[in-house]
Amino acid sequence: QVTLVESGGGLVQAGGSLRLSCAASGRTFSNYAMGWFRQAPGKERKFVASISWFGGRTYYVDDVKGRFTISRDSSKNTVYLQMNSLKPEDTSVYYCAAGSVGSEANRYDYWGQGTQVTVSS
Repeated sequence: QVTLVESGGGLVQAGGSLRLSCAASGRTFSNYAMGWFRQAPGKERKFVASISWFGGRTYYVDDVKGRFTISRDSSKNTVYLQMNSLKPEDTSVYYCAAGSVGSEANRYDYWGQGTQVTVSS
């Protein structure tokens, strides 16, 4: 069992930055690829970024490339999502997940409770 707790969400103006954190506890954190997904009201949950279990490979959805950076610190059992140049359309609840690397939600076995990110125009 892996427990994931996200933090760092909030309200920010367009063009601003936020850094989301996801702290993991339970089974060995380094055994899992980690991903970030987001879900806007009334819409399906969508892939944002993922990082391999050893941190050597990262993947991003096209509309966040060059703005968001995923990273992990295995010594702290934490994965981060640095979000720069935020846009109103980035407004969503952001979820972190642990599982197998990829963009499909069903590749991830464990999910956090989510953290709200709101970007005002």
